[in-house]
Amino acid sequence: MPDFDVLKTAMKAGKVADVRKLVEAALAEGVVAQDILNKGLLEAMGEVGQRFKKNEVFVPEVLVAARAMKAGTELLKPHLIKAGVQAVATAVMGTVKGDLHDIGKNLVIMMLEGAGFAVVDAGVDVSPDRFVALAKEHNAKIVGLSALLTTTMPSMKGAVEAIRAAGLSSKVIIGGAPVTQAYCDAIGADGYSADAASAAELATRLIA
Repeated sequence: MPDFDVLKTAMKAGKVADVRKLVEAALAEGVVAQDILNKGLLEAMGEVGQRFKKNEVFVPEVLVAARAMKAGTELLKPHLIKAGVQAVATAVMGTVKGDLHDIGKNLVIMMLEGAGFAVVDAGVDVSPDRFVALAKEHNAKIVGLSALLTTTMPSMKGAVEAIRAAGLSSKVIIGGAPVTQAYCDAIGADGYSADAASAAELATRLIA
């Protein structure tokens, strides 16, 4: 039986080489890839997310942990595909039209991946039509809209309206420094989150 605590400790510390070695060793021992993913990598990322939410760790620590998780999941991916393991759902994430900020969006993507989502990164300056096209193409259960400027917040409203007009069942979540729950309610989005860890929890609740 592998010691998942050792793997989790290495991942939380962002030790990419150690994570690779530990994942490879667990696979060589015949440990099921999904167990390594769930009990090792995803659990560790969940703990990082909770600590981030409580301001016990900050963006650099989240980034190094996410990098280590990515190294581990890349090794597991062929085994997971072979075993027919599916992501919990697909989410499309992007920063809205007119806005070029992406740090917040990227943090949310890491947290969503840590919660078991397959994430399509739409990038920045994303038009409402592009959100609709990607949501359709990937059958996305979640569409996440990020805005860091008050001047680009109206683009969120446009994206929500376009998604609704297209008849998509995707749940729309929004966030960013100037965004509030009141604005979420006003534009008819399905949920608002103040931080990346809460966004992943919100997305998980919305697809439950």
